[in-house]
Amino acid sequence: MTDPLNSTVEPLFNDGRQSPRAAAIQRGVCRLLRSMDFAIVTELSLKGGRRADVVALGRKGELWIIEVKSSVEDYRSDHKWHEYREHCDRLFFAVSEDMPMEIMPDDTGLIVADRYGAEIVRTMEEERLNAARRKAVTLRFARAGASRLHGMFDPDEIA
Repeated sequence: MTDPLNSTVEPLFNDGRQSPRAAAIQRGVCRLLRSMDFAIVTELSLKGGRRADVVALGRKGELWIIEVKSSVEDYRSDHKWHEYREHCDRLFFAVSEDMPMEIMPDDTGLIVADRYGAEIVRTMEEERLNAARRKAVTLRFARAGASRLHGMFDPDEIA
């Protein structure tokens, strides 16, 4: 039997830093978010140099950041995730079903995913961004998405 989390899956935006397991979790998360009518940008650079694994933009302008954790070691070695709070209305971790859920912080949302889909198992209260920060993050989101789309049509263009 093939382990769907270890199957080779290309992330939506492949920068070569993701493991196949993380890419599979990310794919399932993106499928869930699309089914909820969110637009998605993966590997989005934020102000301050941080890069969010998945940023989702809802129809009403709500911004969610989903941080993918592929293992206990991946979670324990990450000390930057707190900084994502200032860029979103809701922060989630996305993990595989074999991740020990009790180690995940209680003050974030939690999504369990594999390459085929995902489920939100814990949500958190929305902490609305102020208007200026919302505009800044939304502009980063839009510019990244438009640039990537253009790159598909003109991959030889030098940026």
